[in-house]
Amino acid sequence: MSVQVELHQIIIREMESEQFIVLKEVDGERRLPILIGNAEAFAIDRRLKGLPFPRPMTHDLLASVIENLGGVVERVEITSLENRTFYACLHIRQNAQIVKVDARPSDAIALVAAGNIPIYVADQVMAEVV
Repeated sequence: MSVQVELHQIIIREMESEQFIVLKEVDGERRLPILIGNAEAFAIDRRLKGLPFPRPMTHDLLASVIENLGGVVERVEITSLENRTFYACLHIRQNAQIVKVDARPSDAIALVAAGNIPIYVADQVMAEVV
């Protein structure tokens, strides 16, 4: 099973090379901090604020490719934690089929940050971290 979470906080430390996002359980109080890179933190922040760029950024490109191939991202799921590295999966509906695509959590969240797409964390990941 998985727990639905929401993007609760982006912690951007401008003088550092690593940033954090904090996911919070929708129906609870548990929080899950995830260390991410600068590019992903700024991409998430930019997409949340709706700030345009003159040319598509990587996450914009991926969203466009999925849409133009007839797909819709239905959800993001953080599936595991191995050696201090989180793993995630995009669940993309294309026609009547769900296609699962391996992704870094930060990239997956940057992709869905501007939409109303749910994010889930596997129970065992939440239990291991919290």
